[in-house]
Amino acid sequence: MSKYDIIVLGSGPGGYVTAIRASQLGFKTAIIEKESLGGVCLNWGCIPTKALLKSAEVFNYLNHAEDYGLKAEKVDKDFDAVVKRSRDVAGGMSKGVQFLMKKNKIDVINGFGKLKSGKKIEVKDKDGNTKDYQADHIVVATGARSRELPNLPQDGEKVIGYREAMSLKKQPKKMIVVGSGAIGVEFAHFYNTMGTEVTIVEFLPNLVPLEDEEVSKQFEKSFKKSGIKVMTNSSVESVDTSGDGVKAKVKTKKGEETLEADIVLSAVGIKTNIEKIGLEDLGIKTDKDKIVVNEWYQTNVPGIYAIGDVVAGPALAHVASAEGIICVEKIKGMKVEALDYGNIPGCTYATPEIASVGLTEKQAKEQGYDIKIGKFPFSASGKASAAGKKEGFVKVIYDAKYGEWLGCHMIGAGVTDMIAEAVVARKLETTGHEILKAVHPHPTMSEAVMEATAAAYDEVIHI
Repeated sequence: MSKYDIIVLGSGPGGYVTAIRASQLGFKTAIIEKESLGGVCLNWGCIPTKALLKSAEVFNYLNHAEDYGLKAEKVDKDFDAVVKRSRDVAGGMSKGVQFLMKKNKIDVINGFGKLKSGKKIEVKDKDGNTKDYQADHIVVATGARSRELPNLPQDGEKVIGYREAMSLKKQPKKMIVVGSGAIGVEFAHFYNTMGTEVTIVEFLPNLVPLEDEEVSKQFEKSFKKSGIKVMTNSSVESVDTSGDGVKAKVKTKKGEETLEADIVLSAVGIKTNIEKIGLEDLGIKTDKDKIVVNEWYQTNVPGIYAIGDVVAGPALAHVASAEGIICVEKIKGMKVEALDYGNIPGCTYATPEIASVGLTEKQAKEQGYDIKIGKFPFSASGKASAAGKKEGFVKVIYDAKYGEWLGCHMIGAGVTDMIAEAVVARKLETTGHEILKAVHPHPTMSEAVMEATAAAYDEVIHI
C-alpha cells in the first residue's frame, strides 16, 4: 500500500493548490482525480466561460465598429469555432496543471476516491480496479455540480446545466435561463450577444440578488437594453419537453404564462459532491449539504479535512485555494491566520461586469453603522468615454466615525480587475481618507475608486 503524508481528494482550484502548497512545505503528496486535472473550474467553469465571453466581446466590438470610426463588413460568427476555442483554452489550462504536478513531484492518481477507516482512500479506476492508499492527512476537495430542482429535471439536451451550455453542438434560437447568479447571467450575456433570444427567470425581486441593490438595478437596466427579457419575482413551475422544443410554465405576480424555447438552462445553484465518498462510513459530520469543519478545515474525524465548495462559505475558486493553503500550513505547524470571509471579492463576468467586496448599503445599515456613501459614474470618466464604456459606476461605503471601508461595489467594464484595491485596502484597515489621498493614475477606470471616495467625503471634483 502506497503511503503519503498528505492525499488530496479532488484536483480543482482548491485541490491542486492544496497539493502544491503541501509539496512546497516538504510533505510527500498525492492527488486523486476521477476526470480531468483542474476540476470544474478549469475544465467546465471559470476558465472556459471566460473564453466564450471573450469571443462574445470581440463579436460585439466588430458589430459596433462604426462607433469607433471603423468599418467591418460581413461580420459573422462560427459558433462551433467559438466553442472549440473555449475547449482548447480549457485543455491548455488542464495541461498546465499536469505540468505543475510534475514540477512539484506530486503523484497523480486517476480514479474515484472513497474514504476508509485508518486514514485510507480506496481508488477505483475506469476499469473498475481498486487500490488502497494511506496518508497521515487527507484533504477532501471534491467540489460541486449543477443543482437540479424537482420541477426542473435536467436531461442534458433540452434542459441543461452549465456544463452542457458550454459545449452545445448547435446554437439555440431561443433560450430560457433559470436563475440570475453569476453562472446564469454570464451565459445569458454570451448567448444573447451571439444572437440567441434569451429570457431570464429569477425567483427573487432583483437580478444578481446578492449584490448591492443599486448594482442589481443598473445591471437589469443594462441587460434589458441589450435585448434580454428579464422576469423577476417569477419561477418556473414545470417544463414540457415532449415537443420539438421546451415549454416552460412560469409563475409571475400577474399569473401564469407559458414560454417556449429550444433550451432551458438551469442555473439555480450547486450541489456538493459529497455522496459515495465514505463520509457516512467514517462518521464525518455534515450539515445542509456541507461538511462541517473548524476554522482550520479539520472535520470531526482526526486527520480528515475538507475545503472548497464542500464546506460552508462562498463557492468560489479563490476561496477554495485560500482555504487549502491555510489548511496545509496549519498541518505543518505554521503560524497562520484564519480566513476572513467578510473580505472575499465576488466577480461576475457578464457585460457589464460586476465586482464587490464587503457589506452592501442595506447590510451596513442593518448592522447599525452610521455610513458615508460615495458613487462615481463611469459616464464622468475620461478613460471610460475614450473606450466607449460609460455604463456603470463605483460605489463605496465607509463608516462615518472611523473611516473604515465597509464595502465596495462596482459595475462596468473591467471592474473585476479593479476590485483587488478594495480587498487589499480593507485587509490593511485603510481608511477612506487614505484612499482619497492616495494618488490614482489618470486617465484610468480605477481612479473612479478615488473619485467615489471623494464623493463620500464631499470632496468630489469631476461630477
